[in-house]
Amino acid sequence: MELGDPREPREPREPREPRPGAETAAAPRWEETKTFYDNLAPKKKPKSPKPQNAVTIAVSSRALFRMDEEQRIYTEQGVEEYVRYQLEHENEPFSPGPAFPFVKALEAVNRRLRELYPDSEDIFDIVLVTNNHAQVGVRLINSINHYDLFIERFCMTGGNSPICYLKAYHTNLYLSADAEKVREAIDEGIAAATIFSPSRDVAVSQSQLRVAFDGDAVLFSDESERIVKAHGLDRFFEHEKAHENKPLAQGPLKGFLEALGRLQKKFYSKGLRLECPIRTYLVTARSAASSGARALKTLRSWGLETDEALFLAGAPKGPLLEKIRPHIFFDDQMFHVAGAQEMGTVAAHVPYGVAQTPQQAAPAKQAPSAQ
Repeated sequence: MELGDPREPREPREPREPRPGAETAAAPRWEETKTFYDNLAPKKKPKSPKPQNAVTIAVSSRALFRMDEEQRIYTEQGVEEYVRYQLEHENEPFSPGPAFPFVKALEAVNRRLRELYPDSEDIFDIVLVTNNHAQVGVRLINSINHYDLFIERFCMTGGNSPICYLKAYHTNLYLSADAEKVREAIDEGIAAATIFSPSRDVAVSQSQLRVAFDGDAVLFSDESERIVKAHGLDRFFEHEKAHENKPLAQGPLKGFLEALGRLQKKFYSKGLRLECPIRTYLVTARSAASSGARALKTLRSWGLETDEALFLAGAPKGPLLEKIRPHIFFDDQMFHVAGAQEMGTVAAHVPYGVAQTPQQAAPAKQAPSAQ
């Protein structure tokens, strides 16, 4: 036979030893390949909770996203041009608005809760509430998907006020950029606040939701503020001392603090008090020695607490908030809201109590997205 003839019998080959490191080199390649194809598969989204079981946060489109250019077009060119512009740009995601970091923090807490309590519906449920036309909703949906937000419930009312729907959604908190809509919600007994963008961007925690509250006319009623307005600080201190053991009446955001506390206890029961992904703060202009005890005893009487209590005795709140870096700070006085904004804090105004001044002028014309 000729050399190389395929019919020629050959000696069996000895099995070849793998090269040093060949097995360990193959394993990472397999893992990389598996990861690649796993990422191609559609991710299963978690199931939405029933509204009555969840802590429902209703957020307006202008609170969640920046829509300044769209608002300008509506104001200058009218609703038809506004809708046309939105349709032409519906594949362009909106930029994040002032409530965006807060919503991301809510979703981070939800992920932790689902890990610990897979079958529980006692989590945050975010509802997008807007008086936009339904056709504009496509751009909102595209933006939500672009940022991988889990927002399944929408309320688009086509120019009508959405406030009448908030109770049907079991809303625990409503955030909007439209002060008039927020006042309507407060009048309906719904916790609500007008949210403002900070004057500069400050990094906030990606793993812990931080919420800061003023006390009077936010967590508590405006009883004490009325005494200050009518009779001055000295009388106020006397009144607080005399009524130290009498709890204050509840304010508009007491229920939201209560909901946060309920979720915190779910982490505490798993031994995670020190690693809890929710942290709350009381940031008040009260003096600790003269009027702080009544505030703390009121919270105790409700079975509530905040993780930190900062009594500033009239000092500016902005510098302390800059250190806390909350995702949102609630106050009933625009003076403190503006001070927080200047220091880079997302602040929200609660239009409740004696500190509010009546509107002197009619509200400005608002776009359908303006809440």
